[in-house]
Parts: sequence; C-alpha cells; structure tokens
Amino acid sequence: MTGRTVNRCGFWVDTYRGEPVAYKQMLMDLAEVDVVYLGEHHTLTRHHELQHKIIADLLARDRPLVLGLEQVEAFNQPALDRYNCHEITFEQLSELIDWPSRWGNYQDYQKIVKAVHHAGGTIVGLNARQEIIRKVGRWGIQTLSGQERNELPDQIDTANEKYRQHLNNTMMVMAHVKDIPEMLDRMFTAQVCRDEMMAEKLFQAINNSNQPDPLAVVLCGSGHVSYGAGIPFRLKRRSPNVEDRIIILSGSGDVVLSKKMQTLSRDISITHQQLKCFDIPIADYLHVVNLEGHLDNY
Repeated sequence: MTGRTVNRCGFWVDTYRGEPVAYKQMLMDLAEVDVVYLGEHHTLTRHHELQHKIIADLLARDRPLVLGLEQVEAFNQPALDRYNCHEITFEQLSELIDWPSRWGNYQDYQKIVKAVHHAGGTIVGLNARQEIIRKVGRWGIQTLSGQERNELPDQIDTANEKYRQHLNNTMMVMAHVKDIPEMLDRMFTAQVCRDEMMAEKLFQAINNSNQPDPLAVVLCGSGHVSYGAGIPFRLKRRSPNVEDRIIILSGSGDVVLSKKMQTLSRDISITHQQLKCFDIPIADYLHVVNLEGHLDNY
C-alpha cells in the first residue's frame, strides 16, 4: 500500500465524548498513562509525521520513553540493545538486522527512532519472526517445530469470538482467502500469535526498564489495537492495572494499493452492523482528515 501526500485539514476526536478535542488536551492525557498505542497504516507518510510529532512532544516532558516497534522482530533485540547503548548507528543497525528486506519501508521510521534514541529512550522490537507467522497462517500452529513454538509466548489465547468475527470480516479483502473455517482459523491464529508476542515483549520491556515510571509508546498497524482486542487486551491479561490510550490514525481516503497489492486484493463490503460486534469505540482518540480540505492542522 502507498499513500497520497496531499496536505488537508485534520482534527482529533475523543471517541468517548463524541467531540473534537484539542491536541494539547489529548497530549496531557497521553502523558499520564502507562502505554500509548499509535495505530497506523504502515505506508502513509501523514501517519509517521503525526507519530513523530506526538512522540517528540511526549519526550519534551522528560519522562523516560520505551518505543515498541511492530516493525522489528523480537529476535533482533540484541542488535537493538547495541543501538540503545550507542555502540552502533541507525545505519549499522539496519544492516545488521537486514531491515530493508524484513520491513520494506523501514526508513519511514528513521526520524522517530532517532528522536527517541537521541533522548535516551529505549527501542524494543516486538514482532514475532515472520517465517513462524507465515507457517502458522498456512498450515497451523500445530505444525511448528519445538524450537519455533518456543519463540512464541506459552499462551496463545484465541477465545475472543468478537475479535475473531472482526478479523474474519476484514481478512476477506485478500483474494486468496475463502470462507473456509479451517483457513480462517489458521489466519486468525497467526494474527493472535503476533498480538501475543508483541504484548509479551512489551510487558517485559516495561517491567525490565531501568528507568522509573517509563511511558511505553507502540507503533503498529491499527488492526493490532482497534477496539483494544489485540495487543492491549493481551497486555492487560499480563498486567491488569496498566492504563493505556489507543489512537487510530485514519486512512481518510489516502490508502492507495500498489499494482501488486491490487492483484492480491478484492473489493469487499463490511456493514455498519458487522462493525458493531464490539461494545466499545475503536479507540480513545481518532485523527481524521477532511476529504475536502487543503490545510494541514494538527
């Protein structure tokens, strides 16, 4: 997926109040919690600019920050630790973990990572190894070797039927996906494996931090945090008292599929009623862009 770069008027919405909210007021709220999730469309430049602004403003409050990245697999943490200790540069880190091939648009996160690094924050890789997730999605978690299974958390909780229903609806956008229970179950389990892994590594990073009262900020696809059913739900199972805020950065018409993605996708219709499978809003805050505007205002 790619994104258009036309500047248009944007604004923030507090979904629990059902009203627009001033950015400064939202930032004050974010600064007081334990975890902030910034749900993105991975290839939208606008989203990365907003993420950088939020993180830079949070860093200015001098609270220790842990940056959790879906965009780095957890097995690469030793290399990240060298970067955190200022032993290697961003460019050396990228080469060491083969970032260009593991996450194609990794450079979109460079400005954010360097800002946290410069401020003395900690960068943490959250994601599961992509080869393992691919194997689960194609053949099932039972086909993993002992070593592969040991890379994932012990508990892979697939019991949330509302989350399953939601993902089953959205996964149908992929042309190869059929409404076959076994296929959908494998794909759902693969998504849950990612969620559990990211929650586990985030939990460990917060609890193992050598800084007092760190604020964790997570950059991930919006599907992993929408309605709190992915990473947030699983982190709260591990740490029931954690306070979080979920931010979804809307596509607002900017998501454009590449020619390759168009061949792998199909048009689907998800009704408003289908979206009502959850009893809570999609997030705490939304950033929405005016489709007709011409000014950027965030």
